[in-house]
Amino acid sequence: MENFQLNVALLRRRVPNLTSAAKSVGLRPATVSNLCNGKISIGRTEVRTLVALATLAECGLDELIIRGERFEMVETGVKVLDLFAPLAKGGTAGLVARPGMGQLVVLAEIFHRLKQEGYKIVLLHPEGEYPEVNDITDDVDEICWSLEDAENQVKQLGENHDVVFAADRSHVLTGGMVQLQESWSALSSVTTFLLDLKGESVDEDLPYGPLETLWQFDIDLSSRHLYPAVHPLFSTSTVLEGANLDQTHFSIQQRAQRLLRRYRELRSVVNASSITALSSADTETFNRGERLEAYLSQPFFTAEAFTGQKGEYVPFRTTLEDVRKILDGLADNKGVKELTYRGSLS
Repeated sequence: MENFQLNVALLRRRVPNLTSAAKSVGLRPATVSNLCNGKISIGRTEVRTLVALATLAECGLDELIIRGERFEMVETGVKVLDLFAPLAKGGTAGLVARPGMGQLVVLAEIFHRLKQEGYKIVLLHPEGEYPEVNDITDDVDEICWSLEDAENQVKQLGENHDVVFAADRSHVLTGGMVQLQESWSALSSVTTFLLDLKGESVDEDLPYGPLETLWQFDIDLSSRHLYPAVHPLFSTSTVLEGANLDQTHFSIQQRAQRLLRRYRELRSVVNASSITALSSADTETFNRGERLEAYLSQPFFTAEAFTGQKGEYVPFRTTLEDVRKILDGLADNKGVKELTYRGSLS
């Protein structure tokens, strides 16, 4: 079953308010969310869950479950994103964060990097007063003020270019995003970003409906000024599922997540007492987890004026090799400060 996956696009069109719909048929929204973003595979899913989803979408199981479509990974050069939750080209990515956790900075950096790759950037301006949005428009090609304008601009640009489209969650709640994405469904070159300027999405399991990529931001990383504050355990992507599976990438990602999961547990012990409370094996795990966490911080090009530090682009394969070295203990001689806000190890 590893070559099969959920038809996320179909669910997005047929069941826009999937959270409420899932609850109405006795499904846990968290389970549906993990199934949609690939964290739970089709092979591990109960038949009754799939039948319930097919009923909600008013389709058969043969429509709901499709042979794994290969989503091309968009290499961003942002270490934590490329490693743990790669951006799926032509898919929909959702950013889940409270205000002040850096989601707009990450989005601005993605705009900047993809524009250099020839993408056209379209932003649907949110309704209401959000002056902070002005900080991410330097690399935007078109700012649209209505759904109709956004539809026309994306269709026009999508004929000859790869397009990045970004919109606020308010357009998801009104159903406008469903209509928009249906209108350009024939275009395979549109990658959509959804963000939540109000910060309410952190309290919901499916704030945007089905997604190909989910970037969950972490208040702990943000409070310790380790940016980008993207949660390495809760962020997910269908790029690492089914037909898209890159075994080397998947293996290193899984090892890194295991290390960071244990490291976070040990941090609680160290914060409560001291590192001397740990065994020698746990001390080694803690130190390597601390180094990996530091390595995943990264200076951004779009923040150079504020940080005074030159932005760094790290090729994906370099990130994999660097993380493998940290996991294998080949960077044990490097201090945490030496690894914080740098690019590659070499």
